Order: sequence, then structure tokens, then C-alpha cells
Amino acid sequence: MLQGLIYWPTVAVLVVATFTDVRSRRIPNWLVLPFLGLGVAASGWLHGWHGVGASLEGAGLGLLVYGFLFWMGGMGAGDVKLCAAIGAWIGPGQLLISLIFTGLAGGALALGWAIKGGFLKELFLHTGDLAFGSKERGEVVLTNPLRRKMPYAPAIAVGTLISFLSR
Repeated sequence: MLQGLIYWPTVAVLVVATFTDVRSRRIPNWLVLPFLGLGVAASGWLHGWHGVGASLEGAGLGLLVYGFLFWMGGMGAGDVKLCAAIGAWIGPGQLLISLIFTGLAGGALALGWAIKGGFLKELFLHTGDLAFGSKERGEVVLTNPLRRKMPYAPAIAVGTLISFLSR
């Protein structure tokens, strides 16, 4: 019963975030920031101060992992905030499982996206840019072939939903 209180709001936010990210390459603050706050409040209501602590740990883990990827240039700020908000709802243990599945889903989606877009070769040629911070990528625009951006909310949604099923 209590899991439904955590899962259903998360699923609803993931659906909206996926739709907006695919459509506009943005995940709106009006969606994720209240969701993060409600996650901390719901955890406190359900589990007391221990729940608040676990919720903040989950948000912190999401912020740390995806914040690092954002800092490296491989993730958008909306993805970071979405992951932190999900962590506030599901806690650090479940979020860790979600992150593993999200990484796998993201890799599969990236390959499909590159095959469909006809730039699979370029994807592999420029993979090292993320790790080594190449400045040759140019301006961040969708029309720049060296800086193609894939919406990552679908991968976050798939990974999180798979983590729910793995429990």
C-alpha cells in the first residue's frame, strides 16, 4: 500500500517530464521542484525524521551523480533536478538501482537514436569528448551535428520503472 504512494506520483511526473523533454528538450522547474519538496514531505509523513533523512540522502545522491555528469557536459540541468526529485521520493537504495537501469536504458536509447539519425559513426568518434572535455564540439544547438543532444528523461523513466519492477 505504501509503495503505491511513492510509485504513482513518480510515474505521473516521469510521464510529463518525458513528454516535455522529447518535445522541447527541457524538463520544467514547475514540475520537478515541487515534486522534490513533496517527496521530502511525504517521506517525513510516512516514516518520520528517518524518512526525511532518507529522502534527503536520495536527493543528494541524484544531485551528486547527475550533477557530475552535468558538470562534464553530458547531462542537462533538468535531468539533474529530475533525478534528485526522484531520489527524494524513492530514497538512496532504490535510486541506486534506478541509476543502473537508467544507464543501461540510456545507452540503448542513444544507440537507437544514433542509428535512426544516421550518425552512429560520429557518436563513437566523439564519445571521448565527454571524458576529455574537448572544446571542438561548438555551440549547444540541435542543428550542430557535433553537439546532438538526446532527451534523457525517457531513459530516466525507463530505468526508474524497471527499478520499481525489480523490487
